[in-house]
Amino acid sequence: MAYEVISSQKVYEGKVFNIEKDIIKLPDGRTTGRETVRHNGASAMVAVDDEGRILFVRQYRHSAGAMTLEIPAGTLEKGEDPYDCAVRELEEETGCKCEKMQFMLKFYSSIGFCSEILYIYLATGLSQGCADPDDDEFIEIERYTPDEAVQMIFDGRIYDSKTIAAVLAYKQWQNDNKEQQS
Repeated sequence: MAYEVISSQKVYEGKVFNIEKDIIKLPDGRTTGRETVRHNGASAMVAVDDEGRILFVRQYRHSAGAMTLEIPAGTLEKGEDPYDCAVRELEEETGCKCEKMQFMLKFYSSIGFCSEILYIYLATGLSQGCADPDDDEFIEIERYTPDEAVQMIFDGRIYDSKTIAAVLAYKQWQNDNKEQQS
């Protein structure tokens, strides 16, 4: 099926995202409008310490009106490689460096209206670096076992979509690696 963009107009330009309104031609020849939040994308990581615990950041999210528990993450700079962003954000937000940063998955944050793609990595071999959060970030670091994190998802204490997807993917990765080692 063919969809054609007839026109595109930027209706909002912000610090983190832009909003565009497109007029598109549908496969049956009719036209309709579509609004899209344009975002550079982001990288996030499941950072696992030597005791097998996952590092989380607790920070205020204005859209939720609450302190949320999330995996470390950050927005891609224009043209930045997602891997490089993950390495940078791990140290900026947690003060940790890693020996290994392994790609796990990618997904759209909300494909119905937003172009943001999230790249999720697994960070292991953590060592102390130097935290350098953004000026407007006030972050607390917390650590939980994967089983504790899964329980926190299902009892509603973790409700950030990237964190839910990443923790569940990590649990599957753990299961797959246990089977390979048996």
